[in-house]
Amino acid sequence: MYSNFKEQAIEYVKQAVQEDNAGNYAKAFPLYMNALEYFKTHLKYEKNPKIKEAITQKFTEYLRRAEEIRAVLDDGGPSSASNGGDAAVASRPKTKPKNGEGGGDGEDAEQSKLRAGLNSAIVREKPNIKWSDVAGLESAKQALQEAVILPVKFPQFFTGKRRPWRAFLLYGPPGTGKSYLAKAVATEAESTFFSVSSSDLVSKWMGESEKLVSNLFQMARESAPSIIFIDEIDSLSGQRGEGNESEASRRIKTEILVQMQGVGHNDEKVLVLAATNTPYALDQAIRRRFDKRIYIPLPDLKARQHIFKVHLGDTPHNLTEIDFESLARRTEGFSGSDIAVCVKDVLFEPVRKTQDAMHFVKTPNGMWVPCGPKQQGAVQITIQELEAQGLASQILPPPISRTDFDKVLARQKPTVSKTDLEVHEKFTREFGEEG
Repeated sequence: MYSNFKEQAIEYVKQAVQEDNAGNYAKAFPLYMNALEYFKTHLKYEKNPKIKEAITQKFTEYLRRAEEIRAVLDDGGPSSASNGGDAAVASRPKTKPKNGEGGGDGEDAEQSKLRAGLNSAIVREKPNIKWSDVAGLESAKQALQEAVILPVKFPQFFTGKRRPWRAFLLYGPPGTGKSYLAKAVATEAESTFFSVSSSDLVSKWMGESEKLVSNLFQMARESAPSIIFIDEIDSLSGQRGEGNESEASRRIKTEILVQMQGVGHNDEKVLVLAATNTPYALDQAIRRRFDKRIYIPLPDLKARQHIFKVHLGDTPHNLTEIDFESLARRTEGFSGSDIAVCVKDVLFEPVRKTQDAMHFVKTPNGMWVPCGPKQQGAVQITIQELEAQGLASQILPPPISRTDFDKVLARQKPTVSKTDLEVHEKFTREFGEEG
């Protein structure tokens, strides 16, 4: 079976060399990259050491050539030229021609425009989410701290062969806190944080999407130490060779592969962090680029208890520790997002009570709070009547109670199905590790 990979690689190489010799670098580059992927797969199965050595040598040659071509394309060099091959690379000008000179008219302006669009991806204000706000996920937090905090604060730790992790994939059902964890990284890290989604990197213009990817990584290298967070990476990097895959989609994936490989670049201070709800949809070559693949599961009992407290924050309530434990037990199967929605709904219950109240009591500090008709000091009056008397600013909703949660939980159901969980657990057994 593996001989097919070799044949396919050779076929791609023939086409790549043909386009390369003709000077059609934009066409030659993706062909070289496809050939390299097939050679890599073949090497996994090849048993003969002499053949392996020969293929490895060829692989290195083609990889070097692909990098040279990419450098030409990145520098705004010719996508087609008459002298082709290594001669074109050797004759590449060291500096770009100014606008109006040579053939590079508008190239700098185009790059500036692409970079201006990506500038919005830089998170300039810290999201103010600390590690302690993230419930559970201890091993995920530890791994991210090793990759993000330690290299900046203690660079002397990373000597010899010890290197920081360079690429993390966070996967799990929707709403389990993957993006929340990324926000904690943005808050805690002393690094430039780029937060991008597929819409930031996909352009309707031919060839612009891969330039956006290239520029994103280049900006990250220039701003190092830096972190690139790609949310919903599956929408950019689905399986190659699918029937509905477009040429543009294939080129974006190839560019992401090349950039994540980091050949010819010092990427030690650039961390790629990506999140997905559908890890099986990822292209296997891109999946392999992530040296850490961490499963972000549904929160356990203690984590759910913590999430209720985090989302309630300093809102007045009269819940006890026993109440929080009880709520955590009742929400088995809920994601962090489900609990956040539940608390958001509960936060409005006191407001609803205040709007519907027929009796209010005046507190010692002069505020009006809704109450029952039999409470001492109760006055039969509505919120509208208090407002009409000019007392709107003195009306306070009551503190949140356990019954408010009971009312909301009676109508709320978890959003993650057992089938979703089974898919992620299977992926973890095959390729991942527990968060």
